[in-house]
Amino acid sequence: MELLLPSEEQAYRLLVRMAGAGADEFAERAGVSAGQAVALLEELRRRGLVTAGPIYRALPPDVALGEVLLREQEHLQSARQMVAALSEDYRSNNRWRSTEHLMEIVIGAPALRERLREMQDSAKEEIRWFCRANPIAMQGPDNTEETPALTRGVRYRAIYERALLDKPGELTSILEAVGMGEQARTLPILPVRLAIADRNLAICPLVPDAARGAGEPTAALIRSSELLDALIALFESYWERATPLVAEVAEEPDRLLLSLLVAGLPDKSIATHLGISKRTVQRRLDRLMAVAGVDSRAGLAFQAAKRGWL
Repeated sequence: MELLLPSEEQAYRLLVRMAGAGADEFAERAGVSAGQAVALLEELRRRGLVTAGPIYRALPPDVALGEVLLREQEHLQSARQMVAALSEDYRSNNRWRSTEHLMEIVIGAPALRERLREMQDSAKEEIRWFCRANPIAMQGPDNTEETPALTRGVRYRAIYERALLDKPGELTSILEAVGMGEQARTLPILPVRLAIADRNLAICPLVPDAARGAGEPTAALIRSSELLDALIALFESYWERATPLVAEVAEEPDRLLLSLLVAGLPDKSIATHLGISKRTVQRRLDRLMAVAGVDSRAGLAFQAAKRGWL
């Protein structure tokens, strides 16, 4: 993408140094004819980079060119989504011609990251995600495709391993996503890494953690089949017993505290995530137990679920 021609860029830089000039003065300094000077200055005026004559003055470039860059970024995102959708249509329409189209092997973290991005760009209804504590291809904060997908109405349901919540920045990133519409839950441990788009495609690593040091990450792309149906059923079974993670809101300041308690985080971790002292965590939990009419944290967790506090 070329925002300005070299001659236009040089003309703008010269006008900035001159702090304003008429066409004749500009032509003399630029070493061009009067007609060329007028043409250059008028083109810059049309682009919103200089004021109208007879004395032309430079305007800030970030306003005029920033809008152009924003439009180009929007066009690029739209193009990426179109390519991802066309690629998935191609794979879907050809999957029955060969058993190879039912399952595809992807090797290497960069290739796996790209497929995860394509999967989200082409999703139309829902993304289901198992997020284990040690991502092999994409860290949560690096998943820049989620926000555009949520914006266009794609539903996200993610289950996070408890150990992931204690990693720096992860819980903050998760709660930001929850604030944008993601539904998040947590469990002590997940059986596999898994990402599913609609009912069309799943991505599942093939090499167990214990053997991962032996080579590059390897994953299977699984398209519509009984195997994909089984993976969807696996996700739904874990979703039913996972603990919700909820964003803290001013009207209900204890929802996040309860969410982290039910998830099984110790007081010290809860205090760190909430930015308060461990003693304050204990006081707030004591108050909640009194409200719930129980004398144990297990009882509080039960009452929180029963009363729909989460």
